[in-house]
Amino acid sequence: MYKTIKNLRWYMIALVTIGTILGYLTRNSIAVAAPVLNEVMGMTTQQYSYVVAAYSACYTVMQPVAGYVLDLLGTRVGYAVFALLWSIFCISTAFSGSWVGLAFTRGAVGAAEAAMIPAGLKATSEWFPAKERSIAVGWFNLGSSVGAMIAPPLVAGAIWLHSWQLAFVICGLLSFIWGLFWFALYRHPTNQKRLSEEERKYILSGQEVSHQTSNTTKLPAYKIISTRRFWGIAIPRFLAEPAWGTFNAWIPLFMSTAYGFDLKQIAIFAWMPMLFADFGCILGGYMAPFFQKYFNVSLINSRKLVVTVGGILMIAPGLIGLFANPYVAIFLFCIGGFAHQALSGALITLSSDVFGRNEVATANGFTGMAAWLASTIFALIVGALAESVGFSPLFVILSCLDLLAALAVWTILKAPSTTEQQ
Repeated sequence: MYKTIKNLRWYMIALVTIGTILGYLTRNSIAVAAPVLNEVMGMTTQQYSYVVAAYSACYTVMQPVAGYVLDLLGTRVGYAVFALLWSIFCISTAFSGSWVGLAFTRGAVGAAEAAMIPAGLKATSEWFPAKERSIAVGWFNLGSSVGAMIAPPLVAGAIWLHSWQLAFVICGLLSFIWGLFWFALYRHPTNQKRLSEEERKYILSGQEVSHQTSNTTKLPAYKIISTRRFWGIAIPRFLAEPAWGTFNAWIPLFMSTAYGFDLKQIAIFAWMPMLFADFGCILGGYMAPFFQKYFNVSLINSRKLVVTVGGILMIAPGLIGLFANPYVAIFLFCIGGFAHQALSGALITLSSDVFGRNEVATANGFTGMAAWLASTIFALIVGALAESVGFSPLFVILSCLDLLAALAVWTILKAPSTTEQQ
């Protein structure tokens, strides 16, 4: 007889959050090490952009594949496999001797990490009723900015103590250990012996999706991407994601080239925008229920309002070029981090609102593919133009794209009752 654990669903989302933290730690390790790698390997800004783009491109291509595999193997087995793979590939980064080697190993990391968000969303849809889902997504999405936040001090510390190679080994080992814990601890609510019957009923009875699609049926992939509800999420994510990709991959190098920050200053300041991104994840999750309660709007429209608030606040990083003070730049990045993660969490949650649990990972994989295609393209644009036109005009473009994302979600994503008719 197993002893039940009260509020076990929140322990499950904590486990998901830790996985996201470690995934983003491995992802952001390259950004923190970039100034050192540029010096050691003689990389140019454009060559570094190829490394970033290799990660983004492989992540992009693998998004729908990862989603399909997760729906096929299940959350427990599928996520464990991908986590163990990205940890091994992260460790292999330490053996790179040129930007080409970095691009290859980081591409492999990106391919494996493509499962991270679809798996987190799938676990959320399994463990939470619809009314709590945005809060749960906010908490696990918190891991993306926490991982990015702890990367500067951890990676810089490893470089100071030993070498840049040690930084990638440490990040990879942490993810490997987590993957083993995930496989040992995660179970679907129907198979979790430590879940009380009361909480099990609460979870399962509240999992009706907003859309007509049954939780027990799964649309083929080609039908998923032909629906208006899919494009109502995919296009806004395409427009919004370059901002987050730029924040993760370019802030340390930008502060180094534009303001002369050394490794110590990067370790001290580069994590701050990610701290505010944490607040965006959490508060963004609570915004939707707030809008529902006090503005009497539907579930879907409450998510759209969160996206709108995030899009407006994303104007802040577009103003960085107006200020010569590096600390003002960090402050504006902080506002941008908060804005984007609130916006991003709402868009991710929308997938679980309008798709059934047996198709949500596949749908999220395809919307993620759209998002990361844009991120890949923008990384190459930054690499090609940063040295000639500077970063400031590029930040203005990012702000405009997020505002367009807010406009797109209102224009394209319609009420659930009419979605399939479009």
